[in-house]
Amino acid sequence: MDSVPKVRETTMYQEIGYETAGDVGVITLRRPEARNALTFTTYRELEEAVRGTTARCLIITGADPAFCSGDDVKVVMASASGKAATAKLEPRLTPAADAILNSDTPVIAAVNGAAVGWGMELALMADLRVASEKARFGELFIKRGLCCDVPGLGRLAQLVGRERAAELLLTGDIIDASEALRIGLVSRVVPHAQLMQAAMELAKKVAANPPLAARRIKQGLRRALDPDWRELGAWVSTSLSELFKTEDHQEGVRAFLEKREPKFAGR
Repeated sequence: MDSVPKVRETTMYQEIGYETAGDVGVITLRRPEARNALTFTTYRELEEAVRGTTARCLIITGADPAFCSGDDVKVVMASASGKAATAKLEPRLTPAADAILNSDTPVIAAVNGAAVGWGMELALMADLRVASEKARFGELFIKRGLCCDVPGLGRLAQLVGRERAAELLLTGDIIDASEALRIGLVSRVVPHAQLMQAAMELAKKVAANPPLAARRIKQGLRRALDPDWRELGAWVSTSLSELFKTEDHQEGVRAFLEKREPKFAGR
């Protein structure tokens, strides 16, 4: 969403934008030509923007037509073999996820379109999710022979229940905004043209409250509800390192790039 009323741009990175409106910060993924698919640069800039913010509330959104379509397969995985991606994995929570999940700043995801793969994980990391009627959500990792990142394991079931979460994770099905609202994945759905206004109104309401109390509430929610994100992140990274080496993962990537249905062999 490129037009945010009364927003003053403060920082422009290479692949994201960071803007402020009073006490509200707005991070926008800016690779619309790739449906805001993530590269190593995007991940790094997202982490820097979150860690460096002084806002009392953050909004994360994407430049139309998508929120985030997950990893850029051609860039992040480099090839169907997955060797480049495997080499970059360490047994830890990824830095961008660490920054968001352990931030004491309230975060709102303004989901303006497809939020799939790590894009759905990014939406799950937020404290609140406001969706456009054009939003779509999908945990597509299993389609690539991979497991999801930590929010899909540690937060999705909190929102929609264990059985519905298992269905989304094990099928890789994509759901629309109305279904996301029905199952409790998002707090509200608004007309596409009103998304940023609705998100900004909610963010300003949050930011107007005492910031010390807001930080304590976020810390308390983590203590009461969340797993140890960093320990879980280490397990996910180790699991992904193993799954990247499988023939099924390589077939999943090849099938995606060749635009055909994959044929998995279980090895």
